[in-house]
Amino acid sequence: MSASDHSLTDHHEQIRDAKRVTLIGAWIDGTLGLAKVVVGLMVGSAALIADGIHSFSDLVTDGFVLAATHYGRQDPDQDHHYGHGRIETLATLLLGSVLIFVAGAIAWSSLQRLLAGTSIPAPGVWAMLLAVAALLAKEWIFQYTLRVAKRVSSRLLEANAWHSRSDALSTAVVLVALIGAQFGAGWLDAIAAVVVGLLVGKVGWDLLWESARELVDTALPEDAQQRMHEVACSVPGVDSVHDLRTRQSAGWVMVDLHIVVGPKVSVSEAHEIGNEVSRRLRHAFPALTDVIFHIDPEDDAGEGDPSRFPGLPLRPEVEAALDERWYTHPVWRTLTDLQLHYLNGKVSVSLVVGDDIHQPPQCLASQLKALASDIEWLGNVEVLFVTRAASDPMTGRSWHAR
Repeated sequence: MSASDHSLTDHHEQIRDAKRVTLIGAWIDGTLGLAKVVVGLMVGSAALIADGIHSFSDLVTDGFVLAATHYGRQDPDQDHHYGHGRIETLATLLLGSVLIFVAGAIAWSSLQRLLAGTSIPAPGVWAMLLAVAALLAKEWIFQYTLRVAKRVSSRLLEANAWHSRSDALSTAVVLVALIGAQFGAGWLDAIAAVVVGLLVGKVGWDLLWESARELVDTALPEDAQQRMHEVACSVPGVDSVHDLRTRQSAGWVMVDLHIVVGPKVSVSEAHEIGNEVSRRLRHAFPALTDVIFHIDPEDDAGEGDPSRFPGLPLRPEVEAALDERWYTHPVWRTLTDLQLHYLNGKVSVSLVVGDDIHQPPQCLASQLKALASDIEWLGNVEVLFVTRAASDPMTGRSWHAR
């Protein structure tokens, strides 16, 4: 099996595991929510009814998680070149909003009941046993969901796990209230319902905050960015790294950076240096999904996007300008190759010519520079000689720099 096939298999297994744990949690939430509401109505416990509504809210969010997991984990397509991870982020945002709404309703109604002094009858042993069973079930599904979330690297699934933990904590508060009501302290029931509402609201706010930070492309923490910078700089051939930027999407990370290499390194070598930077970053940070690198022949950190400023002439314009001034010179007439180097705001040129011109290359370069002294963008001029040798079995000749 190829690496790509293995990766695809892992991806499908992750989606299957995420759906399985969410479906199990939904079944538990539905059963517990129904039982809590029914028993709460029977014994007159506002806290137990509030906790049942909380469980039903978990059931709704389980539906969000299932839909977001299905669509958010799909591969990139023609309309979504960077994948569908933002679907998970939007679902988390909606989940947080729902929780805050539910929390406000629970807290307000319970607070009104507390201020009104409504009497709370003793709930009985069955209500307390139901609370204990709900507490154990929600704690189990929390641990199970959290393990799967870490294995499949899903922030949404992890958020849903903590949502289950909040339900377990609220059930613990309700259990204390039921015990208090059983022994005559009925006011504890209303207070417990308010506490449950506050707990639910806290979880909703945390989800809203994290998803909002992700939607506005909040960067990774400074220490993580520094480690990325160090990994990139450790690659042979990398002179320095700047403009390293990161953003997150549904638990995954994207990074783009500028890599400074030697000014006269070939395009293919510079590109392979960038590929090696990408490999090492992916190895050190498994959550990386996209690494975009830009090769720089010089350090232009802090100078901004060069496309916003006037550029230097490209090869056709350079050759036309040089031909106008050098067409009578023997170096230009025997030119084999013309190499352009865009450095320090100038265009430096290297002329590769045959060795039948019997003058020192430094003198020839000075002559050419003088003939083109009126060109403001012209930088250094360099003349390189090559000799022909019949040593290549494929072409019968080779060129050697001298």
